[in-house]
Amino acid sequence: MAEEYDRHGRLAVSLASFYGGKLEIIPKIPVRSLEDFSVWYTPGVAAVCRAIKEKPELSLHYTGRWNTIAVVTNGTRVLGLGNIGPEAALPVMEGKSLIFKYLGGVDAFPLCINADTPEKFVEVVKALEPGLGGVNLEDISSPDCFKILDALRESMEIPVWHDDQLGTASVTLAALINSLKIVGKKMDAVRIVLLGAGAANIATARLLEKAGADLGKILLVDSRGILHAERYDMDELMLRNPWKYELGLRTNRDRVEGGLPEALKGADVLIAASQPGPGVVRKEWVRGMAEDPIVFLLANPVPEMWPSEAKEAGARIVATGRSDFPNQVNNSLIFPAVFRGALDVRARRISDGMVLAASNALADYVAPERLSEEYIIPTMDDWEVYVFVAAAVAEQACREGLARNPLSYDEAFVRARKTIERSRKILHSLMAEKIIKPIPKVD
Repeated sequence: MAEEYDRHGRLAVSLASFYGGKLEIIPKIPVRSLEDFSVWYTPGVAAVCRAIKEKPELSLHYTGRWNTIAVVTNGTRVLGLGNIGPEAALPVMEGKSLIFKYLGGVDAFPLCINADTPEKFVEVVKALEPGLGGVNLEDISSPDCFKILDALRESMEIPVWHDDQLGTASVTLAALINSLKIVGKKMDAVRIVLLGAGAANIATARLLEKAGADLGKILLVDSRGILHAERYDMDELMLRNPWKYELGLRTNRDRVEGGLPEALKGADVLIAASQPGPGVVRKEWVRGMAEDPIVFLLANPVPEMWPSEAKEAGARIVATGRSDFPNQVNNSLIFPAVFRGALDVRARRISDGMVLAASNALADYVAPERLSEEYIIPTMDDWEVYVFVAAAVAEQACREGLARNPLSYDEAFVRARKTIERSRKILHSLMAEKIIKPIPKVD
């Protein structure tokens, strides 16, 4: 597996040089002759400008702003690479933008910024609002990411999303919803252990509560042990990370102390989003869980323990973040569709209700006859799932009065399907015509 990982890395470097990046901008309107620029540019464009001047929200109708988002990072927490800076983060942001376009039909462009404080980050992004339909925050260190997301969601009139928080939480919730169907347990009755208390699991805990989980039965475990209201570092957390501090007060009602072994005794669910393994989670700890335990091992590139080990220890359902094992819990199943739905109705924000709608739609896409221990969640090959999730998100935005362009579920479904199909067809056509050069053979 390490050799395969290295091979992919060598191929990525070689092709990055060959293609000079993953993205380019192409026109979406016809240019029959230079005379057409009199319409697309001057003098005709002045009429469009005057109309938008009178009613600024027309920019979401007359320009590409309605379908344009920025994927913004300062490169302070990239993948498993850490703080590598904005320039080194650019390849990842390009990849994210590619996924947005291919799977969601969203025009996304990477924006790597020099912003070393949350305040500067917020200032830069807010200044970009007039040209954007939405913002996807990416790879920002914790706890700054919480402060940035909360500030931008409160102050901007376009959707703002932090995928490391909301995307991970949403797809994890969908996988858990279907896992609980298989083992016959209820969300409000299970005891859930979250290993790792960074952006992903803090957001997951908050979303689980909104989905009906009993927050008092949830235990968060970080490098210092199980979080609880009387832990020695709570005063420090109150100042440094109030989001984690709040969960320390409200989770772990029974004040269980110790580390992961103690937390897992009798637990129904483990959601691990911590450090790469193997060996982070041990088989004997899984054996101490409740009957039919659910184990999500989401660290990349190597999960906290190998799925085979978890199964041998008695786990009924195992999921990872990798595509080469069953049940990949992957943010890419969520974020393209969430933005597709939000942009189609010109939503003012992405609410918690819209995130829940996305999770439920993703879970519901797996028909009862297909649901199994090895298939709890769709894969990225199930491209139509993005249409269903987008329509659910759009419908929820309309219910909450957040849509500037309200659509029925059926209208949103048709629009999302057409947009996503068009995006895929454009890429496939460019490949077929060899306008996009074929991938060369690389040793």
